[in-house]
Amino acid sequence: LFQASLSIWGWGSLGIVLFLVTFGPFVIFYLAFYILCFVGGGFVVILLFGKTNSEKYLEQCEHSFLPPTSTGVPKCLEEMKREARTIKIDRRLTGANIIDEPLQQVIQFSLRDYVQYWYYTLSDDESFLLEIRQTLQNALIQFATRSKEIDWQPYFTTRIVDDFGTHLRVFRKAQQKVTEKDDQVKGTAEDLVDTFFEVEVEMEKKICRDLVCTSPKDEEGFLRDLCEVLLYLLLPPGDFQNKIMRYFVREILARGILLPLINQLSDPDYINQYVIWMIRDSNCNYEAFMNIIKLSDNIGELEAVRDKASEELQYLRSLDTAGDDINTIKNQINSLLFVKKVCDSRIQRLQSGKEINTVKLAANFGKLCTVPLDSILVDNVALQFFMDYMQQTGGQAHLFFWMTVEGYRVTAQQQLEVLLSRQKDGRHQSNQTKGLLRAAAVGIYEQYLSEKASPRVTVDDYLVAKLADTLNHEDPTPEIFDDIQRKVYELMLRDERFYPSFRQNALYVRMLAELDMLKDPSFRGSDDGDGESFNGSPTGSINLSLDDLSNVSSDDSVQLHAYISDTGVCNDHGKTYALYAITVHRRNLNSEEMWKTYRRYSDFHDFHMRITEQFENLSSILKLPGKKTFNNMDRDFLEKRKKDLNAYLQLLLTPEMMKASPALAHYVYDFLENKAYSKGKGDFARKMDTFVNPLRNSMRNVSNAVKSLPDSLAEGMTKMSDNMGRMSERLGQDIKQSFFKVPPLLPKTDSDPEHCRVSAQLDDNVDDNIPLRVMLLLMDEVFDLKERNQWLRRNIKNLLQQLIRATYGDTINRKIVDYVDWMTSPEQVADSVKRFRDALWPNGILAETVPCRDKAIRMRTRIAGKTKLFAIMPDELKHIIGAETTRKGILRVFEMFQHNQLNRRMVYVFLEGFLETLFPQYKFRDLFNKLHSRSKQMQKYKQKLQTTQAPSLQKR
Repeated sequence: LFQASLSIWGWGSLGIVLFLVTFGPFVIFYLAFYILCFVGGGFVVILLFGKTNSEKYLEQCEHSFLPPTSTGVPKCLEEMKREARTIKIDRRLTGANIIDEPLQQVIQFSLRDYVQYWYYTLSDDESFLLEIRQTLQNALIQFATRSKEIDWQPYFTTRIVDDFGTHLRVFRKAQQKVTEKDDQVKGTAEDLVDTFFEVEVEMEKKICRDLVCTSPKDEEGFLRDLCEVLLYLLLPPGDFQNKIMRYFVREILARGILLPLINQLSDPDYINQYVIWMIRDSNCNYEAFMNIIKLSDNIGELEAVRDKASEELQYLRSLDTAGDDINTIKNQINSLLFVKKVCDSRIQRLQSGKEINTVKLAANFGKLCTVPLDSILVDNVALQFFMDYMQQTGGQAHLFFWMTVEGYRVTAQQQLEVLLSRQKDGRHQSNQTKGLLRAAAVGIYEQYLSEKASPRVTVDDYLVAKLADTLNHEDPTPEIFDDIQRKVYELMLRDERFYPSFRQNALYVRMLAELDMLKDPSFRGSDDGDGESFNGSPTGSINLSLDDLSNVSSDDSVQLHAYISDTGVCNDHGKTYALYAITVHRRNLNSEEMWKTYRRYSDFHDFHMRITEQFENLSSILKLPGKKTFNNMDRDFLEKRKKDLNAYLQLLLTPEMMKASPALAHYVYDFLENKAYSKGKGDFARKMDTFVNPLRNSMRNVSNAVKSLPDSLAEGMTKMSDNMGRMSERLGQDIKQSFFKVPPLLPKTDSDPEHCRVSAQLDDNVDDNIPLRVMLLLMDEVFDLKERNQWLRRNIKNLLQQLIRATYGDTINRKIVDYVDWMTSPEQVADSVKRFRDALWPNGILAETVPCRDKAIRMRTRIAGKTKLFAIMPDELKHIIGAETTRKGILRVFEMFQHNQLNRRMVYVFLEGFLETLFPQYKFRDLFNKLHSRSKQMQKYKQKLQTTQAPSLQKR
């Protein structure tokens, strides 16, 4: 075996060697290549043979089984491709061409930017686009037809105001709840939003919109469902059953139109810019800007203003100027440094957690100015705080007696004047008039002075007996109560329980805040605020209080001299006016001071009106030169006016004038101080004074009503008797209702005005008076007048109602109706559609997504918006409801618009009210309740109701 295997390996090796020697070393590769070519050639021959035989077989089968094609079908197809089919569209939508044209453009732009850009990549057939366009047009036609059948006046005059007022009420209650949770730690924006929706569900009971306003996914689902319901109502059944078409239109409406529009309307920064644009014609004044900075509790706002001031400072310091411009730049630098300092102080105080409330600071620091009692009794704002204090001390009967007698005197004087004028005409009604006055006087006596009176005014018995004897034996006169009224006034003035203690009470500080007689705290000493102090000067820059000024003015060694040293012409935002530079010298035994202050003629006029109102003897002595329209080219007139005003000042500052009226020094020092002059009441406020004194003028209105009835004096006297005869009874009821309130024994129910919509608490007698309804809604909710003294609030409300009905009647109603008709006219609707078109497609191109503005810019926009709102608020409003209340009301409304989720809620409320008005026959309210039924707050509220109702059910 071994020899056999050896021979095999030997012969094999010899064969391989001989093969390689004969054919060469690459013979193996050649052999493999030859084999591969052989196999490949075989496959190619088989493939060609099979292809040829398969084609022959298929051709035989086609001719054997299929019928021959007609020659007309290919020709028709070619003709259809060549023919350009024209699409005819009926462009009529609303019946008004001025509306249809922009609407057609909106439809065209919507299809172009939301459908065509992707549809043409799939097909060139335009029938699908035509169907979508026709579907949209059908929906718009139905919408326009429905809108023409609806009376929109109740929606615009009542429903929108009610929704806005209710939204503001919910926000106010949410703010109060957040504040009550922890006074030391400021609640975050998220806490406020959560609390807002908690209050909403407590007020609405059956609906809460928290998911739609806080969850983008739920919001999109809500809009889809709402659009599908609208398409069901607006589209023909055939179009609505087409699901593909319906879904396309639904997505275009929900995602392409409604959602971007809601995002824009609910953006706080957009609202702030819109507010600034709406009141762009008003001028921002420096005082309003500084007040906003001093009141701001947002560190972001203060930092944005401070950084901008620093940036402007760097720019001004880099300028290389000389001459007159250098003084202007220095003034600008000083102003910016002051703004920066105020911002730093405010930021430091906020970060340190110290008290920032001006009213609370005033109660702890410094000396407050003194407001005389007689000024308090004639001022509507101050009177309410004195009323509240008198309630606490049990002296409200004295105050109401004084006011009732004051009203009786005014009424008696006017009625006797009417009687005298009637007697001159030959008509005698003296007995009836005197009987009515006697009945009113006896009513006052029984209400406050008799032994049965409760509460009873405590005065000397001999005065009461003298009054009773006069009432029994003599005819009543306007001065019949003067002696007792004087005693009551002295009692309130000097008794330590009343006015002296009122000056030490917190209500007095709040009164000063409402009268705008408090100043922000000033910081002295170290930078950490350890050396803080409070100055309660009413003017803001005078370091002396009113008591100190009176002491200075009574000192004969003090001499005050003032004259107009120069005049100039100023131009402020296109308005030209004259400005007078007043040089003031004040001398005493030890020192002498001199300063300059600048005043306009309007300042002189306001000062003159103020002092002549307070000091009647001055009206016959001091004469201010008459007002004239100023012409900047009339220099002679300017010089003559300068001489007249100088003569006015010289006469005013004479020692005899000062001694004759010692209290005049208060007003003179305020006017001549080197500061911005704080004007008193304007002409409008002086006119409104006849309406805001609650009791005195209500009687004056009754007497005026008598004067307006010349044809029947007896009828007028009867009406006056009805009012005056019930005067004492009504005042007694008011006292009991306003001051002797019994705490409720039951918890708040659905009927509680604070736990229902605003419109639910309006009186029935004002339902027909749209202006009064709107006024009460806005005044009550914006400025929170319900927290005021209820007696004053009720009287102010009645006076406003009398004012509107007696003065204007149906004129205001007619104007509002005309305005609503103008808003819904084709021209205004077309203008609104054009604005919508231009906003989404400026110049016919889809608007790009607006880039998010920088935080600092948005913060400065907030400051600018609040400054604008403060600047347009008239001073007359502060005199009617109070400066602090006005500021809080404005800031509350502005703060409400700074939350995106809350703005969305208001937009959806307006949308729901619009649809309920548009489709009154459908149950949209129930539909919205179902769409919002998944609300988390709603589920919590239901669980809370179940837990509270379970114990009562078990007891049953």
